[in-house]
Amino acid sequence: MLSDPQTTRELAGCSVVIDGVNIRYSRSGSGPAVVLVHGLMGYSFSWRHAVPILAQKRTVVALDMPGSGFSDAPRGLDAHLSATARRLSQFLDEIGTGRCDLIGSSYGGATALRLATLEPSRIKTLVLVSPANPWSSIGKKRLAALRIPGIGMVFPDLSRRMHFMHKYFVRRMYGDPARVSAETLRGYSLPLARPGVFEHAVKIAQSWRQDMDELRAEMHHAAAVPALLIWGSKDRLVDLASAEVLSQCFRIAKKVIIDGAGHLPYEEAAVQFCQPVLDFLDTYSPTQVLDAK
Repeated sequence: MLSDPQTTRELAGCSVVIDGVNIRYSRSGSGPAVVLVHGLMGYSFSWRHAVPILAQKRTVVALDMPGSGFSDAPRGLDAHLSATARRLSQFLDEIGTGRCDLIGSSYGGATALRLATLEPSRIKTLVLVSPANPWSSIGKKRLAALRIPGIGMVFPDLSRRMHFMHKYFVRRMYGDPARVSAETLRGYSLPLARPGVFEHAVKIAQSWRQDMDELRAEMHHAAAVPALLIWGSKDRLVDLASAEVLSQCFRIAKKVIIDGAGHLPYEEAAVQFCQPVLDFLDTYSPTQVLDAK
């Protein structure tokens, strides 16, 4: 039976440098590697409740993707989804992780999917948490607005100044906004003042349409990777209906809907999230196989 830690400890911080970009990550637990990839405007902090639970059975690596959190966000960083996926692959190589289980949330789910299309042999399983995908229509108008040059140019500075709006957007990601704590709000706000973070998010939005078209066209390359799709029943950011279409892209696909949760079920209901994840990994990536370095 999984335990539910009452408090989340600060995970030891590590970092590696890839192509001159410093990438921050944490590692905890032991056993085969599970790598956690956060969503847009998130960072490794997003997994703070899930990591101690998953680490009871696995080695858990949670990184701040380049351009996010406290990793470097250089001006010239390529924001296309394929480039993001290749950086994730380089990161896995750098930390000595061979084939691994990959968990991706939202845009991190799209990143995990794209890596599975590029290098399916290095991924044992995919756990996709309300992943951004070509079949979800929510938010397309907002993304399109950021492609307008004037809006895209002023958005980063405006967003940093309007920090009082951060609370609204974080609460919108929860099924029950009352669950959003002061610690959660502070944690998400901390890296947003850093130069380059909002700018990188805008570049992601500007290449979104092309990236989703490419992902749709390449999905067949990932078909052999076992996939678990997890959604919150009150997700407002990615269409729950798209889970059915996405599941049909895999030969083995399981779906879990967490009742009452929003876009971040691993924050709102950590044990309810981690239990099916570990059950899935026990089935399709058993702990007897120890190939993580």
